Amino acid sequence: MKVNLFLQAPYRYLPDDFETKYESVCSIPYSLVTRDGMYSSIRDFMDELMLGARSGYDGVAVTEHGQSSYDMVPNPDLISSALAYMTETEGLDVAVYPMGRSLGKAREPLRAAEEYAMIDVMSGGRLVAGLTVGLSYDANLNNGIPPIEVRPRFDENLELVLRAWREQEPFAWNGRYTQYPMVNMWPRPLQENVPVWITGIGNPRTMRMCFDRGFWFNYLSWFGAKLTGKRIFDRMWEQADEAGVARNPYRIGFLQTIAVAETDERAETEYGPHAEYAFRKGLGSIPIEKLGLPGAIDINGVKALIKDPGDFGLYHRMRTATFRDLVEAGVVVVGSPDTVAEQLLAFCREYGIGNLHAMLGFGSLPRHLVMKNIHLFAEEVLPRLRTLWTDTDHEHHWWPSRLGGTPIAYDITATTKAGANAR
Repeated sequence: MKVNLFLQAPYRYLPDDFETKYESVCSIPYSLVTRDGMYSSIRDFMDELMLGARSGYDGVAVTEHGQSSYDMVPNPDLISSALAYMTETEGLDVAVYPMGRSLGKAREPLRAAEEYAMIDVMSGGRLVAGLTVGLSYDANLNNGIPPIEVRPRFDENLELVLRAWREQEPFAWNGRYTQYPMVNMWPRPLQENVPVWITGIGNPRTMRMCFDRGFWFNYLSWFGAKLTGKRIFDRMWEQADEAGVARNPYRIGFLQTIAVAETDERAETEYGPHAEYAFRKGLGSIPIEKLGLPGAIDINGVKALIKDPGDFGLYHRMRTATFRDLVEAGVVVVGSPDTVAEQLLAFCREYGIGNLHAMLGFGSLPRHLVMKNIHLFAEEVLPRLRTLWTDTDHEHHWWPSRLGGTPIAYDITATTKAGANAR
């Protein structure tokens, strides 16, 4: 199993009454911010990522969220480029994984392709390329993209990005949303086949597109893995079966918020208030309709939500959720190394998951506790997870070859066997 350290960059000093005074983390006034609070939040975030890179994690992963205080990373490539240079300088064989450039909102898709290529070169071929469609509050409200355009923009931009990486000769691009008289990107990625990972929230169309085109699918368990895991992963493997691809655990990724301490009791005491901060004042404060405005989700996604609204698990009451609520729903896995390892192994084994993204910093968690969480997980949990799937003959085709993967070519065209462009 591959295990990545995943971190967001939250602003850690929101007021105690935030939940009652402000609509969400995406619409609060910047007047709440202090210079010292902002600087320390970002500086600690970078230091924590580098600790993970030095501690034996397979990769370090970050995301993109514009105009929000729960993840102050408007462009993950800024962070990833710094990580690429520092880890290469220190000789650290760790994947650099910007988990999501949102192509559904991109007005300059070639810039996204160029930045990813530059990161791959700076890292010596260690880029894992994360691409996403995009959440409505970001793509539509923050960036002004009409909801009905988000998915077709993603399809078109994805095809351009993949072709720009692969073509050796200049070409013209005459798309619906962007036009380039000449595409001649410098530099190209060092990797012949950059691993492409698509992150989604459970839309069967996105899953099927990944399986048809040879990509990897990534699910983020913000809503409580114990509530959503079975329906999401069963759906995922059903899509794989329909696409006629093997149930290879390495093509599935799973993100989980995790808190490790010396004992179960100590873990709850140390991490409880900060986990409540993370979900009450973070993602859980965003009105659910702003995650998927009408028109932004294709018909297959709408059908899935109508058939099984449980895809959103605990989300409807995260704004008031207690730490115990979060634990019981599986939003957070917490406890001693034994407790955490047993729960993670059981879940990943049951659903066939070969890549875990361990979110070990969250909410208002101070620097020393994030560092402790990263270190203790690396020392006492990570070695036990690595043994999962070693007794199978599955190969990891979605990981850089420099780091032991065996990447395969993928389909760069936008039309899938399932009719991906049909709305």
